[in-house]
Amino acid sequence: MSEKAFKRSRHRRPRRLSWRAATATIALLAILFISFRDGGQASDALKRSGTVQIEQVQIAFIGSGNLGGGRLDFGGRTYEFTIGGLGVGGFGISKMTAVGEVYNLTDLASFSGTYLQARYGLALGTVSAGELWLENNRGVVLHLQAKRQGLALSLGGDAVYIDFD
Repeated sequence: MSEKAFKRSRHRRPRRLSWRAATATIALLAILFISFRDGGQASDALKRSGTVQIEQVQIAFIGSGNLGGGRLDFGGRTYEFTIGGLGVGGFGISKMTAVGEVYNLTDLASFSGTYLQARYGLALGTVSAGELWLENNRGVVLHLQAKRQGLALSLGGDAVYIDFD
């Protein structure tokens, strides 16, 4: 290397993290979170308590936001609730309908609050696939199978807030 080339290389600005590298990093963290999340919930540690249905709209471009509502079936009764949150990971806009099981819910008051969510999914028109795990600080776990409509790739995590209407 010539002396001139050496001097130029010493004065280069450090490279910024590209959006591709940032997205790959977020995706890797989400996959690790999902892997540990799935491995951390042994089937004997979860006690089925009820069922839940959720409809929401999600908009994402690296960061994401979602808003919607749903129904909880618990103790022979049905309860309406709202859901919303912010997170990281994903691109696009989609409408999601999810159904699933509620675990470890012993008291209705333990259902509302902030949940952490690991998610992955794909929506292309009406073709979709995805799965969600959510858990709040009281140990209530939601395991959802999601169907999406729109154009979106979803891989990341969110903080989601659920409150009764």
